[in-house]
Amino acid sequence: MKASAKRVKEELTSLRKELRSVVKGKYNRVNPFNEDLFDWKEKGRFCGSEDTTIYDSATIIGDVRIGKSCWIGPFTILDGSGGLTIGHHVDVSSGVKIYTHDTVKRALTGGRQKAEMAQVSIGNQCFIGTDSVILKGVKIGNSCVVGAKSLVNSDFPDKSIIAGTPAKKIGRVVVGKEGKITLVYHRGKR
Repeated sequence: MKASAKRVKEELTSLRKELRSVVKGKYNRVNPFNEDLFDWKEKGRFCGSEDTTIYDSATIIGDVRIGKSCWIGPFTILDGSGGLTIGHHVDVSSGVKIYTHDTVKRALTGGRQKAEMAQVSIGNQCFIGTDSVILKGVKIGNSCVVGAKSLVNSDFPDKSIIAGTPAKKIGRVVVGKEGKITLVYHRGKR
């Protein structure tokens, strides 16, 4: 290793240790190095959003519009090639993938058909659970909960609790007095 490359490596290692110490002290977490290098709010501003955190490891493609005060976790894919709108105060957990296109018919026809695209819309005040997949053309209403590892391939109305593969409505979100939230599950589901 050349002396200059060795020096750069030493400087990066020192920076990594310093950043890791700062982030551990401030947030009580240890991130991949790239997450500590960049401002988590910068990507949110790039998507036209106020006060939104988007991890650096999130992939954003095409026309993605994100409301204010959202949290987009690490290792997510937000595919806006067909148009993606995410409302205000939405948390998209780690590993979630939202697709607005698919290439099934293109592949099956040997390229004679084009990729299909359809907009995805997620309402305000929703929670999308870890490792869920939302497919093209889906509309999720306001105040919905999507359970972890769900495959969402159809629309759901406001205040739905949905889970499974494919996702089904398993309950409802009830907003009580003073905004208290209760999750009410259908009988036998939880």
